[in-house]
Amino acid sequence: MSEDKTYTPPKVWRWDTESGGKFANINRPIAGATHDQELPTGKHPLQLHSLGTPNGVKVTIMLEELLELGVSDAEYDAFLIDISEGQQFGSGFVEINPNSKIPALLDRSVSPNVRVFESGAILLYLGEKFGHFYPKAQDKMAECLSWLFWQMGSAPYLGGGFGHFYAYAPEKYEYPINRFSMEVKRQLDVLNRNLSDRKYLCGNDYTIADIATYPWYGYLVLHNIYEAAEFLDVASYKNVVRWAKEIEKRPAVLRGRRVNKTWGPDEEQLKERHSSKDF
Repeated sequence: MSEDKTYTPPKVWRWDTESGGKFANINRPIAGATHDQELPTGKHPLQLHSLGTPNGVKVTIMLEELLELGVSDAEYDAFLIDISEGQQFGSGFVEINPNSKIPALLDRSVSPNVRVFESGAILLYLGEKFGHFYPKAQDKMAECLSWLFWQMGSAPYLGGGFGHFYAYAPEKYEYPINRFSMEVKRQLDVLNRNLSDRKYLCGNDYTIADIATYPWYGYLVLHNIYEAAEFLDVASYKNVVRWAKEIEKRPAVLRGRRVNKTWGPDEEQLKERHSSKDF
């Protein structure tokens, strides 16, 4: 007789730190700071506090793309937030992001200073501030925003859903893996169909929608994240692969991928970034 592993939820859920899997030491059901920790400050007006995960890479690619265009006011300092050590719960970081998630940006070029959190919001803020990679025509703007918000709404199913249950959960369960695999493959099909007659997500122009989507779905089809390339048959989404390879050729993308990254080959890491000379 097989053991019955059916879970019966209690009447009131209680936090059990022993059941959280790989990230049990940093996940918690409450917000706010856990300790006092001031953030470091650099010389540039734009201060980024982040980590080289997909959401963090969105912003560093955007900033490097702006600098590639010669927008000197987009110079920035990028400081590392080590989420494995709980630095996102330090008082200084919580002041600029009450949600305690990377990335967070502080713009000191204006008074009062402007804080921006959530990666999509940062891309939109920088696109509007500097007038690049964000279309002005109403129809193109609507298309760009639609794909930007598509990515923001879809990626949690890829990372927190599929990635967690396939790669990080303490035990593998068929139902959640099947459920989120189906959704991730549906998302890849959405992208693949859209890119069948377009160079980029919104047409012929590279926008913040591409910058937001590439670090998640581009990495998925080109870099075997979660070691799931074969499992998801990512090579079959040929238009997504073509699009991702096209983006990965861009010098600003190559630089942005390195910022705040502390793993992998040494030549792909750059713990902090304060100047183009750091590369």
